[in-house]
Amino acid sequence: MRWGLHPRGPGAVALATARNLWVPPHLRCHPGWRGTTRRLLVRSVTGASNQLQNSSNGRYRDTVLLPQTSFPMKLLGRQQPDTELEIQQILKDIANRYHMMRGSKIHFVPGWDCHGLPIEIKVLSELGGKAQNLSAVEIREKARSFAEAAIEKQRSAFIRWGIMADWNNCYYTFDGKYEAKQLRLFYQMYEKGLIYRSYKPVFWSPSSRTALAEAELEYNPEHVSRSIYVKFPLLKPSPKLVSLIDGSSPVSFLVWTTQPWTIPANQAVCYMPDSKYAVVKCSKSGDLYILAADKVTSIASVLETTLEVISTFSGVDLENGTCTHPLIPGKASPLLPANHVTMTKGTGLVHTAPAHGMEDYSVASQHNLSTDCLVDEDGVFTEVAGPELENKAVLEEGTDVVIKMLQASKHLLKEEKLVHSYPYDWRTKKPVVIRASKQWFVNITDIKATAKELLQKVKFIPGSALNAMVETMDRRPYWCISRQRVWGVPIPVFHHKTKDEFLINSQTTEHVIKLVEQHGSDVWWTHPPEQLLPQEVLSQVGGPDALEYVPGQDILDIWFDSGTSWSCVLPGTDQRADLYLEGKDQLGGWFQSSLLTSVATRKKAPFKTVVVHGFTLGEKGEKMSKSLGNVIDPDVVINGGQDQSKEPPYGADVLRWWVAESNVFTEVTIGPAALNAARDDINKLRNTLRFLLGNVSGFNPETDAIPVNDMYVIDQYMLHLLQDLANKITDSYKQYDFGKVVRLLRAFYTRELSNFYFSIIKDRLYCESAGDPGRRSCQTALAEILDVMVRSFAPILPHLAEEAFRHIPYVKEPKSVFRTGWIRTSSIWKKPGLEEAIEGACAMRDSFLGSIPGKNAAEYQVTIVIEPGLLFEIIEMLQAEETSSTSQLNELMMASQTTLLPEEPRTLTTDVIERKGTFLINLEGGDIREESSYKVIVMPTTKEKCPRCWKYTADSSDALCPRCTQVVAGRE
Repeated sequence: MRWGLHPRGPGAVALATARNLWVPPHLRCHPGWRGTTRRLLVRSVTGASNQLQNSSNGRYRDTVLLPQTSFPMKLLGRQQPDTELEIQQILKDIANRYHMMRGSKIHFVPGWDCHGLPIEIKVLSELGGKAQNLSAVEIREKARSFAEAAIEKQRSAFIRWGIMADWNNCYYTFDGKYEAKQLRLFYQMYEKGLIYRSYKPVFWSPSSRTALAEAELEYNPEHVSRSIYVKFPLLKPSPKLVSLIDGSSPVSFLVWTTQPWTIPANQAVCYMPDSKYAVVKCSKSGDLYILAADKVTSIASVLETTLEVISTFSGVDLENGTCTHPLIPGKASPLLPANHVTMTKGTGLVHTAPAHGMEDYSVASQHNLSTDCLVDEDGVFTEVAGPELENKAVLEEGTDVVIKMLQASKHLLKEEKLVHSYPYDWRTKKPVVIRASKQWFVNITDIKATAKELLQKVKFIPGSALNAMVETMDRRPYWCISRQRVWGVPIPVFHHKTKDEFLINSQTTEHVIKLVEQHGSDVWWTHPPEQLLPQEVLSQVGGPDALEYVPGQDILDIWFDSGTSWSCVLPGTDQRADLYLEGKDQLGGWFQSSLLTSVATRKKAPFKTVVVHGFTLGEKGEKMSKSLGNVIDPDVVINGGQDQSKEPPYGADVLRWWVAESNVFTEVTIGPAALNAARDDINKLRNTLRFLLGNVSGFNPETDAIPVNDMYVIDQYMLHLLQDLANKITDSYKQYDFGKVVRLLRAFYTRELSNFYFSIIKDRLYCESAGDPGRRSCQTALAEILDVMVRSFAPILPHLAEEAFRHIPYVKEPKSVFRTGWIRTSSIWKKPGLEEAIEGACAMRDSFLGSIPGKNAAEYQVTIVIEPGLLFEIIEMLQAEETSSTSQLNELMMASQTTLLPEEPRTLTTDVIERKGTFLINLEGGDIREESSYKVIVMPTTKEKCPRCWKYTADSSDALCPRCTQVVAGRE
């Protein structure tokens, strides 16, 4: 993406009025009035618009200018999705649409990660027993076919959701050119010493028969383990222990583990050197146990006994001591210091099996312990584990046998079930084990510091995602990038047939890369080994007839697959994306693998901004799962289900509005209630658009628009609010805060427009003559509001925006709204002084409407008394004459007539209603403060209802009011 345009800064000018009164731009009313005045404006006036429309059925029907538009109020049933399909020609996602409308060039190439276990497992499961007889090539062919079918289905869905992209030029990770670039990047990292092969413990999935990376795990909080407390008898005490025990009672180190199956692989017991430990005596058995001093009370409770502390000592005093392996007679397990020992759980002494734990392996490396693995690729004990355990699955029967063996040797003190979080294979949903094996790793230790430094220059949305990504990286000791499967990109390494040696260099790799580029990575399995090596290397390793090396069988981790997309997809030499956007699980997946590969090869981040979203939950907050059957299909949301009375077609725009409105940075819920609320919002927006479109009928901005300074004050005020809205919406899009965009729009079209402005201007629009300057002033404002509104929601609701754009009467042969630019406003719209003029009048209007609850405001006349001063001058801008039924002030009041006086009238009738109030004006940031009193006097009008406009401004019930008389006469 190529973004870089900046919004124009807001301008500000002094308020110009018909009386040339200058009002300082920093004029501010009392805070108590703000936010409350406009909210109450529809009270007692709801009948006005209906009356005007009803009047069109009488003798003056043809003289009333009612809205004219073919834009429908609602799209019912199939109309919504069908209309969207008709409109869909140029569609894009929200962020891209916004930047495109801003004039940026968007480079957005959709792509698919096509390799990996989900597809391979799916294919094999569908084949059932036949899968055992398939060759690697046959599995790859079926996996490719499955991926291609899924891609086509997903591509159609994305297009239907309104996502615009270059759908004819997508990228696919199984494309030969993509795979070749990936292998080239792999070799660059290998050549720098950042990729190496080693025997280490890794997360191993017996159900998938492959190593997994941290990002391929999901943690099941409801996993149940058989945790055990085990005695490791003291074999050789340290000098300090000799002085603390009398030798008369057996002494054992007390160890706790949640993985009993690892006990046969024990090589040591670790302690914390700086912690305090205790020798305790068990009241039940009389035996002596050693454990952390801080754990004595809690362990005594678990063991349901009393533990008497005999003596205490420091952990360092255990140095050089040994204990007896609980299952292997004669085998010693040394006592070793280790920093990973904690006091949060267990006994403060940690059973150490180097082949089955990352920290355990680190201890083994320091102390030259055995790291032999007793578990094979299927997760069962090998023959090395002994006849009792051989061929038994470690997480099932193997665990049971180990516990029985510990009981038989009298080393088991306690067994209890423990519910805790445990890693599962995210594809098969089955538990994994930690198992040492020979794998390929990325040495992230050497690049971690640079990666974290570069992350500080990346913008994260939300900001908390930065720390989450750094923490995820810190927890990762190394990155295992090899997988023992066939559906993926092969690691281009050749292994010696008899020796533990492998062959990889620039010649061999470049030869493989060229073959893959031409034919795809299938060559690794379809070509004979001698063809996978260049001639000059082949002659050095035995020639074609006695080749000493064979192609390796490991493939690359799919996170390496997708993490190299920046080098394969982004154009130019910089190859940095403006935006990476994905779910929060990718903080340990795609975001991280992209960063690590980019930092490793060129010491720069592949992204400038990272947007992280949460996941979608069911309506009650439950996690969605195919197995639970509660997944909501977007296609059903858009097109409806089989029973459309239960699953109606909402259309893509409802789905997009829900997405935009949701706080996507956390988990969001979806269901009928949320979708119905989104549909209701859009229907209200449609009604707003229909009013706007209908009332600009017959208006041509090029010839009929009124200069801003000549417009009615309330129309100028709406443009003032409109510019503020446009600036806030633009800023929200820039921050990818689409929820704020929705909230701003919804507040504006419901409160500012429907409830406030529209209710006031209907008389001026419907009952003035077509070319009346006041009506044209209003239409000028409506045209600007329509333009800003449509552009504001176009990235979110592209179908509705295109539909509305096609109905604008003065746009001839309309192009797509997305080809006409972003929101356009003018600096002369910004007039802060207008707020005081309108909101001051609205405060008085609230007093008026509050005095006649449930009544029609048009049946009353209002007298407003304001003491001489600045407030009077401000309100006088809206009504120059003393009494008027056609002034801007009276339009706001919606009364029969309004009288503005600097002092109370001398005589008042007895049926008047009086309301008093004050209005505080701040000048120049508070340097001048003036609080003015006002009084609102309300009395029934003495006028009759006009048969044309239904305002109480006529002298008799069968005569038109003066305004309507003049308008009708002008039309005859």
